[in-house]
Amino acid sequence: MARDTEQFQVLRVIGNNVVMVEGGKKSKEYVIIGKGIGFALKDTGVIDSDDPRIEKLFRLEDREEWSQYQILLEDIDPKVMRITDEIISDIAREFPGKLNDKIYLALPSHIQFTIFRLRSGMDIVNPFLEETRMTFPKEFEIASKAAGKISEGFEVQIPEDEVGFLTYHVYSAVSNVPVGQLVKASNIVSELMEMIRSERKIRFEQGSMNHVRLMVHLRFSIERILQGSLIDNPFVKHIKKEYKDEYKLAQRMGKVMQGKLSVDVPEEEICFLAMHLHRLFQTIEKNK
Repeated sequence: MARDTEQFQVLRVIGNNVVMVEGGKKSKEYVIIGKGIGFALKDTGVIDSDDPRIEKLFRLEDREEWSQYQILLEDIDPKVMRITDEIISDIAREFPGKLNDKIYLALPSHIQFTIFRLRSGMDIVNPFLEETRMTFPKEFEIASKAAGKISEGFEVQIPEDEVGFLTYHVYSAVSNVPVGQLVKASNIVSELMEMIRSERKIRFEQGSMNHVRLMVHLRFSIERILQGSLIDNPFVKHIKKEYKDEYKLAQRMGKVMQGKLSVDVPEEEICFLAMHLHRLFQTIEKNK
């Protein structure tokens, strides 16, 4: 005997990958996300609950997390969704594997607001542009192509500063790191870099190998700390003994990270940072 399959009544096709529906056991409103789920579907159609294309089902009454997207779902420009679908396809081609589901809602929301700002004559300023370009080169390249699609589709000039912000969305989609967390990490990295410059009276050449290596280390150190990813550092005792000045600076930087992130910074991370600082200072000294 075949089992009964629940059906969802389509309320609105938001895009090829996002559909608003009503149904289920409690007859609630949902957002269904899945690759191609909205393709060739009309607003009067139905979707079976066991449709293999369904990747994620969000209930619209989960307002704490999704309230910011409700207006988007009602008022989104269809062209924004079409371009978003193209950009997400580009991301999926370059980064095989499952993308963070939130990209299907967060990216069109960002694009629509960006277009509004540009058409309203508002400036878009990104103080972390160069850091973003160097830390996430592949994601930045995809974001540049995305900016081209947006510019062509809406006849607006997308500034490079906006490409930096789009890069956050690309990286968030493939890493599951929230965009807000990426922005926060950029602020912390900037503060830590300035701390090194000030305390050691050194100047980084923009885009130099030393500059890039340190920024990348700080960036991913912050991500590991936030995600609670413990790393093994068998050289802790050696580093504390041999690199005393660098270790003290790393400790002070660790306190900054701890204060900003509200989480403890493992000793292993402090010592890895001290080791990177030692290499940095040695290289700078040799090149004087």
